[in-house]
Amino acid sequence: MKDITVQPNISIRQAMKALDKTAEKCLLVIDDNKKLLGTLTDGDLRRSILTGVKFAENISNSYTTKPTVLKQDEYNPEKAKVLLRKRKLNMIPIVNENNIVVDYVTWSGLGEKIQPHKSFLNVTVVIMAGGTGTRLEPFTKILPKPLVPVQEKPIIEHIIECFTKLGCSDFHLTVNYKGRILKAYFEELQPDYSVRFIEEQEPLGTAGSLRYLVGKFNEPFFVTNCDIIIKADYTNLYKFHQKGAYDVTLVASAKEYLIPYGTCNLNSDGHLSHINEKPQYDLLINTGLYVLNPEVLELIPENKFYHITNLIEDVKNQGKKVGVFPIDDDSWIDVGEWDEYRKAIERL
Repeated sequence: MKDITVQPNISIRQAMKALDKTAEKCLLVIDDNKKLLGTLTDGDLRRSILTGVKFAENISNSYTTKPTVLKQDEYNPEKAKVLLRKRKLNMIPIVNENNIVVDYVTWSGLGEKIQPHKSFLNVTVVIMAGGTGTRLEPFTKILPKPLVPVQEKPIIEHIIECFTKLGCSDFHLTVNYKGRILKAYFEELQPDYSVRFIEEQEPLGTAGSLRYLVGKFNEPFFVTNCDIIIKADYTNLYKFHQKGAYDVTLVASAKEYLIPYGTCNLNSDGHLSHINEKPQYDLLINTGLYVLNPEVLELIPENKFYHITNLIEDVKNQGKKVGVFPIDDDSWIDVGEWDEYRKAIERL
């Protein structure tokens, strides 16, 4: 119980980390006497972050104050299943007559292996795998970056597994640098999912080769860099994109940066206004994972060096919507440079 119970004075950042650790994807907010104050899900946190709540602020205005509950003296498994199914919940707290949390119920706790309301994704995935990977030299002098090993598998297999376990089976890889080696690897692997290659004749940036996919898809699809592993709920990400009617959704990691010096602020006369001693900044960092509507591909110019940031700006300039899906920084593993690569080996 202590893993899923928190008090309202914890920060947004602490709550994100607590949610990331629990399989229930829901926290119970209680007071000092263990009375239930509400429930907190990743969706609740996401809404708070997107309305401007800082990561250092507490969750007092973020959690649901009128959650669905089961009374201890009225509890039975069938009633619990009905409520879980009807409200599309993963977990319901059980409280006594004084509203003190005594337990909670989940689908797995009821002996159900799969939540009846949870659907699997069968969505196309595009992996941008054509870069030279200069930050990972000397490995990439010999191998294409997607084949750099992390533990006993190359990076790209870790990425693909994040999608195949949800039901995705259609993968498109953009290739350029050492593309023949990458193609030979998959020929030898003979996976039980489909892999198609999009060949760049010359480097086209982080989005230029997506132009070759115009007219190929009818539904929103994932696009990911080949040097990141995102441990997040891809189903929630896809639903977030659809529900928000976004044309592009980018996944952003909540990062905390501490400047180990006093920073000087100047006034309009150029004199010192004040000194901020070791300021801390909370930022949302683009991770390199996206959901795109197929229509936005038509904005990409043909055979031109073009980055995903150019596409996002062009989408905005067309009056279309760009969504941001925040995740905890522990959910983002960047293996594109040596320092992060070493950390990835320890975390995977």
